[in-house]
Order: sequence, then C-alpha cells, then structure tokens
Amino acid sequence: MNIYALIILTTIIIIFILNTVSEWLNLSYMKPELPSEFKDIYSQEEYEKSQNYTTEKTKFGILSESFELILTLCFWFIGGFNFLDKFVVGLSDSSIIQGLYFISFLIIGQSIFTLPFSIYSTFVIEEKYGFNKTTIKLFIMDILKSIFLGAIIGLPILAGILYLLGGMGLYAWLYTWVGLTIVSLLITYIAPTWIMPIFNKFTPLEDGKLKSIIMNYAKKIEFPLKNLFIIDGSKRSTKSNAFFTGFGKNKKIALYDTLLEKQSDKEILAILAHEIGHYKKKHILKSMIISILHTGVLLFLLQYFLTSEGLYEAFYMERMSIFAGLIFFSMLFSPIEMILSIFMNILSRKNEYEADKFAKENGDLGEYLISALKKLSLNNLSNLTPHPFYTLLNYSHPTVMDRIKALRS
Repeated sequence: MNIYALIILTTIIIIFILNTVSEWLNLSYMKPELPSEFKDIYSQEEYEKSQNYTTEKTKFGILSESFELILTLCFWFIGGFNFLDKFVVGLSDSSIIQGLYFISFLIIGQSIFTLPFSIYSTFVIEEKYGFNKTTIKLFIMDILKSIFLGAIIGLPILAGILYLLGGMGLYAWLYTWVGLTIVSLLITYIAPTWIMPIFNKFTPLEDGKLKSIIMNYAKKIEFPLKNLFIIDGSKRSTKSNAFFTGFGKNKKIALYDTLLEKQSDKEILAILAHEIGHYKKKHILKSMIISILHTGVLLFLLQYFLTSEGLYEAFYMERMSIFAGLIFFSMLFSPIEMILSIFMNILSRKNEYEADKFAKENGDLGEYLISALKKLSLNNLSNLTPHPFYTLLNYSHPTVMDRIKALRS
C-alpha cells in the first residue's frame, strides 16, 4: 500500500466516522419535550412522530452509508478498477469511448447495488410516515428519464472533458474549465424550460387573490416577476417546498402544490419574499461565481495528479488512463471537499438569514414567515433540535429555531 492508498483509505474511514458520530449525536440530542415555540403548531403526538421519523431515517442512512463504504473498499481491494479497465479496452480502440464505458459501468453498478435502499426509503419509510405518493410506475419512469438525460447530456460532457484533458497539453485544465463553465451556464439557463419539465409539470399560477398579492408585491420592490409556477410535487410526496431557478429571461419561481394547500396567502407571500431576497442580495450570482472558481482550482489540481503513477498504483492499475484518474482524484480530494462543504454551508446559512431579513424588512412579513417556517417543519416532520455538530456538517439552512430567533431579534 503506497502513500496515496494510505491517504485515501484513512480519509474515507475518517469521513465515515465523523458522519456517523454526527448522526448519533443528532439522535441523542433530541428532547422529549416539545419546544414552547412550536406549541401553537405541533401536538405532542406530532412532535413524537417527527422524532421517530428522524430516528428511523438516520439509522437507515447509517446502514446504507456503511454498505456503500464496504462496497467501495471491496471493489477497490479485489482489483475491480483494473479489471474494469481491461474490460473496456477490449470494447473500443478510442480512449474516449473506453472512458465513457468505464465511468458508465461504475455508475450503473453503484446504482444497481444501492437501488434496494432507495426503494425501501421511498416505499417503506416515506410511506410509513405518510409522505410517499410515488407509484411504482412513476419511480421506474424517473429512473429511465434520469438515464436518458445522462445519455444525451452527461455522456457528451464527459466525452468533451476526456478529449480536452487528453489532447490540449499544458493548458488542458484551462480549456476544460472554460468549456465546463459555458456548459454549466447553458444548462442552468435552459433547465427551467427544457429539463425540469421532464420530471414535473409546471402550471402558471391562476389569476386570483394570491397572484394579485404576489404581483403587487413584486412591482413594489421592483422585482421583474413574469414566471410564477405551481409544480406538481404532490405526485411524489406530501412534503412542501418552493424554489428559485434559472437566470435571465428563463428564471422561475416555483411553488409546490402541497405548499398552497397548507399555507395562507400571506405566508406564501413571505416564502416568495424570502426567495426574491436571494435574488436581490445576489446570492445566486455569488454562488455561481464560487462554483466556477472551485471548478477551476479542482481542474488545475486534477491535471497534476492525472500524471502521478502512484495514484494509479494505489488502485492496482496496470496502466494510466485519464478516465480512471478522474475517479481516483475525486477520492483523493474528498477530505478537502468535505472541509470546503462546511464553509459553503456556513455561507449558505448566512445567505438564508439575509433572505429572511429581506422578507421581514420589505413588506413587514417577518411573523408570516415565522408561521410559514413552523408549518413547513410540521409538514416535513423536521428535526426541531438538531445537534450543532450535525448542523455544522450537513445543514445548508439554519435550524428553524435559529431562523425564528433571528427574525424576532
């Protein structure tokens, strides 16, 4: 076992231990008494149900994560990567086609082994707690649609990456960075119109009191709102959400139909004001810039490690190939990614506070947003008292209690 193998194995295990510890701490941190802030929304029975849901999801998550870790290590140490590399060499003389086969087989193999966990989570746990509305037909169709999108979008992008990294010399990382940036911006632009409707139906919000309230608010704060849609989230789950997507003329605000059923007009307006706050505070633009810079640094480092023989020897490879190097580098870089994700979560939580503040200060919607957040937490059976360490590692949003305190301060 060389230094690369030792580093990767150690970090994989450490990350697994940290995640598992945070999850057990999260379970032990739950309080039996319903927080007084939520007594106007929750009953004691509903609160206990939310804790049972968190417990069951967490324990099942630890089981599935353990399985994936064992699966990865077994495949690694029996020489699975080298075996697969030899297999794809016999399928084509083109290194790009070999790479497409190599990475596709890995993704398909992982999907097959983890499919039972996805099925159990959807049709047993989510069903047990009254969330699941997904039919077997819809579940299968979602898988087929994902495969279709991966084939027509993912494979050409992967082929382009392999071509640029393998044939552009010293500045291959730079050409790849520019190419990926253009493609990612293009996908972000077209996704609301061409990609997302493949999975969900977007229906324009009908004329009426709610639409009038929203359009008047948007005009008042000078937000160019044209596309306001209802998304049929209820066909998969009873959970509620709202989101802002796209940019330019293709930007959309989408409300789950389940949200309209559970929230008042003013509460929905408060949620929309929060989403508009992200736009007004330029959070989306800043996140895109950070993501682009992150990709550039990643590709710069990747090009260096793609030529490191030790990295390939760590996985018992008999030859060096760019497509295998992509996988190995992602595993080598995983601890750095985990650290970066913590800082990105901190930034994201800061942005959420700012968007909440925007809703409070623009339209005096603070109390309505508090009420909406409480209802969302009940409807989604959220954990009201997560452990701080678990929050640090996993939460891109502040806890609902922290958001309420900030809105009232």
